Amino acid sequence: MATTYNNLYLDTRKRLRAHGVEMAQLEARELVCFAADKTREQFFRDLSLYASKEVEEKVEELTQRRLAGEPVAYIIGEWEFYGLPLDISRDVLIPRSDTEVLAERAILLAKAAGEGARVLDLCAGSGCVGLAVAAHAPNCRVVLADLSEAALRICKQNVRRNNLNARVTCVQADATQAPAASLWDFDVIACNPPYIPHKDLPDLDVSVRDYEPWAALDGGLDGLDFYRDIAQRWGTALRLGGSLIFEVGIGQAADVEKIMAQNGFENIVTHQDTQGIWRVVEGTANH
Repeated sequence: MATTYNNLYLDTRKRLRAHGVEMAQLEARELVCFAADKTREQFFRDLSLYASKEVEEKVEELTQRRLAGEPVAYIIGEWEFYGLPLDISRDVLIPRSDTEVLAERAILLAKAAGEGARVLDLCAGSGCVGLAVAAHAPNCRVVLADLSEAALRICKQNVRRNNLNARVTCVQADATQAPAASLWDFDVIACNPPYIPHKDLPDLDVSVRDYEPWAALDGGLDGLDFYRDIAQRWGTALRLGGSLIFEVGIGQAADVEKIMAQNGFENIVTHQDTQGIWRVVEGTANH
């Protein structure tokens, strides 16, 4: 019997919920939209229409992949962050709502720095943080930097997709090494580095462990390797009074505050995410 888009969506949502998927409502909608090649607006408009057999089969296939652990963002090849549509591949981490705190702080600091502010998104991945800054602080210029060539390809696609070519550039850089001479004079360096302790990687949820790039997760023995390297080496890329802002993992804030203080950063403050977790640590360069 033919099924309406609404029933297809409700059935998918129910199956995802039963499987313990937290964002079942959002994910079911995204899967049905992708299978039917519809925008969200078209989907809501067509809820009472009947889906074709092909669409039903496609939704079934996509739902099976999701139930096996594959994240929706990789299945459909895109995800939204801070209101921006982004291309996503398995070469980059999926942007998470936790990271919006990092983007928010970077946007506020970029605006405060005024006309011509320069912002670096280090370990950029999909470019989500830097692109959110460029979109919401229109007077600034942004550099997206990552070591992975595959990640930089995604960054470039996302710069084009959001029409930000005029103010955003992409460069290859190793966050664990001193910055190249061309990377200097930034008002803000925002960084969401790999911060999972190496021994914890095998225990991650299957959707992360088996699908997301380990190089973007592995923070070394205690998860803090990147914070040490960046705090020690990248201060020189900041203007006097410029800010270095990090996203940190649960329980890492105090350690990262200490690492920043040891490397001469001042005015160190920490911000909570919407779950009340200390998620972002920032400090200013005093060199």
